[in-house]
Amino acid sequence: MDRQKPGLRERKKARTRTSIQEQAIRLFREQGYADTTVEEIAEAAEVSPTTVYRYFPTKPDLVIYDDLDEPMMAALRSQPPEMSAVQAIRQAVAGGFGSTLGQGLELQRLRAELIRDEPELRAAMLDEFIRSLRLIAVTIGERSGGTADPEDVLALSGAVLGVTMAAWLASDGDGWIEQFLQRLDRGMALLESGFSL
Repeated sequence: MDRQKPGLRERKKARTRTSIQEQAIRLFREQGYADTTVEEIAEAAEVSPTTVYRYFPTKPDLVIYDDLDEPMMAALRSQPPEMSAVQAIRQAVAGGFGSTLGQGLELQRLRAELIRDEPELRAAMLDEFIRSLRLIAVTIGERSGGTADPEDVLALSGAVLGVTMAAWLASDGDGWIEQFLQRLDRGMALLESGFSL
């Protein structure tokens, strides 16, 4: 089933969210995370502080938020059912999710740097990882038709998330998206074939 294009209202909301996040990240880099207020971000984005909080309920959300889960899970769900879960994840990343990730290349790079550099953001990212773990587990469980052992689904979801986190944290500098995607693919290949360590 084809998904409908977002309407005008949804596109406007997405633009507002992106503008707020871009201004927040710019100010965090210029002034420091702790020294930047939500009021300053609102002024830079030409919205009210209430609007900022409507889109980003907490200050860490201004950096942590991305809209990558939905396209990743959609790409995973679209893979042929005869593929193993790891093969499907690998193909989903290679077959289009990487280009989705790369669309906001500079914003993604700046987000990654801030998350690595700010202890409050690293701590907040743990909640995001927990949410992602649950989402991955649900999607892998759906692919199995609900017949997979829940403990196996949990272990595989944790391994996938671990590979993703390791690739994300180890990649930086120029070409970091390419580094991340290459490391992620190699990690998924190792999950698929087994480690020889």
